[in-house]
Amino acid sequence: MSVSGVSWAQQDPQFTQYMFNNFYFNPAFAGLDGVTKITAVHRSQWLGYSPTFGDGGAPTTQLVSAHTPMPFLKGGVGGYFVYDNLGPVTNMEIQASYAYYIPVSNGRLSLGVRAGMISQKIDFDKFRAIDPNDPLLGRKGTETQMRPDFAFGAAFRKEKYYVGAGINHLSQPSYDFGLSQDNQLKRHLYVTGAYFYDVNFDVRFQFVGFVKSDLVKTSFDLGVLAYLRNTMWGGLSFRQSDALSLLLGYSFLEDKSLSVGYSLDYVFNDQEAKEATSHEFMISYSLPVSASRKKVIRTPRFRY
Repeated sequence: MSVSGVSWAQQDPQFTQYMFNNFYFNPAFAGLDGVTKITAVHRSQWLGYSPTFGDGGAPTTQLVSAHTPMPFLKGGVGGYFVYDNLGPVTNMEIQASYAYYIPVSNGRLSLGVRAGMISQKIDFDKFRAIDPNDPLLGRKGTETQMRPDFAFGAAFRKEKYYVGAGINHLSQPSYDFGLSQDNQLKRHLYVTGAYFYDVNFDVRFQFVGFVKSDLVKTSFDLGVLAYLRNTMWGGLSFRQSDALSLLLGYSFLEDKSLSVGYSLDYVFNDQEAKEATSHEFMISYSLPVSASRKKVIRTPRFRY
């Protein structure tokens, strides 16, 4: 379940349950499933990690997103908010997206754009300078800078599979805080895809893949999920040069519109500098199809 490659430094938040929220990585997925979807994710990376000095801690990330198809706009719209804490640095994003749909070969091609703001806050009290007299790190308290951000993506979806590619941080926003060097968010390319295989009426498999690149270095995620009666799921995923993950989930309500998911990452790389596990919780609600639309009734004769 692994493809080798070179590792990369993490700038954007990473999510193990990416297959349930492709919209975060690619604006072309806005409403592409044909339902209004609201998703919230909390990720605790390297849970239990504590620094050798100061009061910083392990990375934590919260994401809230919502997107929906808009037939009168011939596409879909959506937005999300992210709070990503990395010790002395905190990033916050608020983004809005639009996707335009093009019918193609019994499927749907989507072209999406996204625009928003990313703020970065530095807590200088959590830095420890090698040289205590360094004038550039002698500041106290926190400072915040905000920059515009843009993204573009494309996706194609059919009943049995989907594939998409998006490029984030097109403007490569920089944060200098008056220092001699700045922290620039590099352009990131995200490629995601999945294939669904129905074993029978009750069991379905989903094979997923995810490629992340800053156009210099690249890493891969690969995994497989099994669904039982469209109600519960479980699976394994592998993050190249980082972790092996277990994913579990369950759907509630009669129409399976409310879903909860959990993932456990076992980190096998550089354990001496990290804690061994990362945890991620997800809750998602898909608004039912409008009652004004005709309901499809399938005859039991052709159920299989």
